[in-house]
Amino acid sequence: MFPGSFVATTPDKPAVIRPATGEQVTYRQLDENSLKVANHLRSLGLAAGDSVAVVTDNDLRAFDVYWAALRSGLYVTVVNNHLTADEVNYILGDCGAKVLFASATVADAVSKSAEIADLSVTGHRIAWAGSIPGFDDYAEILATASTNPLPSQPRGTDMLYSSGTTGRPKGIKIPPPEGQVDEVPDQYTAIFAPLYGFSSDTVYLSPAPVYHAAPLRYCGVTASVGGTIILMDRFDPELALSHIETYRVTHSQWVPTMFIRMLKLPKEVRDSYDVSSLQVAVHAAAPCPVEVKKAMIDWWGPVIHEYYASTEAAGATFIGPTEALEHPGSVGRALLGVPHIVDDEGDDLPAGQVGVIYFERDDVPFRYHNDDAKTVAAQHPAHSNWATTGDMGYLDEDGYLYLTDRKAFMIISGGVNIYPQEAENVLVNHPAVYDVAVIGIPDPEMGEQVKACVQLADGVVGTDELADELIAFTMARLAHYKAPRSVDFLDALPRTPTGKLVKGELRKQYWPK
Repeated sequence: MFPGSFVATTPDKPAVIRPATGEQVTYRQLDENSLKVANHLRSLGLAAGDSVAVVTDNDLRAFDVYWAALRSGLYVTVVNNHLTADEVNYILGDCGAKVLFASATVADAVSKSAEIADLSVTGHRIAWAGSIPGFDDYAEILATASTNPLPSQPRGTDMLYSSGTTGRPKGIKIPPPEGQVDEVPDQYTAIFAPLYGFSSDTVYLSPAPVYHAAPLRYCGVTASVGGTIILMDRFDPELALSHIETYRVTHSQWVPTMFIRMLKLPKEVRDSYDVSSLQVAVHAAAPCPVEVKKAMIDWWGPVIHEYYASTEAAGATFIGPTEALEHPGSVGRALLGVPHIVDDEGDDLPAGQVGVIYFERDDVPFRYHNDDAKTVAAQHPAHSNWATTGDMGYLDEDGYLYLTDRKAFMIISGGVNIYPQEAENVLVNHPAVYDVAVIGIPDPEMGEQVKACVQLADGVVGTDELADELIAFTMARLAHYKAPRSVDFLDALPRTPTGKLVKGELRKQYWPK
């Protein structure tokens, strides 16, 4: 299904609501607008297999373009609007975007887009929410574009970029399903709609940026089944609770950091909002500390679901609330692909031993665009249909997967492997801690030493005594060698708007160039 499928039955139902501005777009409007954009793209000569790009904040018009691409057989790349102009330009050139749509609210990010040959042609750069020099006006295009039915609507798909924790971001190009957009579902809708019960009755709260894979794709799932998307401009813990109550939200998507922020609200604030409408609250993108997940289940009830996957869709696991309490810390059992844990030589490890996580598929479903070397590096040396994104973990005897950390963040101190996520999961539960990152710093004797970088809760002052208390707090709950040897108090930690910790930026402050 796709939005146009619901025009005959629920034309005036809101497909997307933006609470910050009060704007909404109905299914009739989404179908008409995406059709006009699709016809405009055809008039510019775009054909199935070509690419368009979007650089925007959480603006409703992003979904016009998204669905125009998906009903035209195009690739659509939604770019992080917080990147610099040079970083955005790299992605625009790498993905081969022939048309760029951008919001004037993030004009600085696209200030160098004229340097891309395909975008320097008049009519190939289009702006909304204001004007950008050299860009055509989106409203004028909608006013003049054809509303003729498309002769064919082959399904397109997204082409998103990894966060680029090392080197340039990597574009993940996955062939779209073969068939018409109203006949063949995308992979997310095919898997997650039945898994989580998405339907026309769904009211889905999206508190994260649409350039991130999960929010974009889950918004796509919601529109594909005729539900309503509640699109926050940005995450705010109390505002999110207010939206759940106001819109009677049934489904939502989170990262663990958001859970932690909501749990740190005063209890009387948390208890003042009615969250009883929630049927499914999905979290992913990072492991959730055991105590945090238990606290969320105690608060919201058995509606907390987790999956482990990646933009690359190499594989996926799933775990529901009951299983999560029975297997604390696990991200679940295989939903897509067969997981393998391997050592540095590429050999399978037995249950309980930590190694690199690979997923076995019938074939490798993705490739890194314009980078065959990175694609090959993600494949197992002896099995070309096994792929990894660099995460580490272990399987238990029942096939449940547990994450330890990314291989790039593992600390090696005195020859011992230390996974900083373990200490982070402990420290985040201390009442003085608002946010925390644990990293390895240089140590002349041990190679690396464990350090905790802590953002304190409001009103808490960082002192030597508090640092000692935090170290002791960790040592009481973990083996001593896993605990930090020192603590730095920082004003804020580098996190993306989706809540992911940018450890690479933090490590740069401690490691010599």
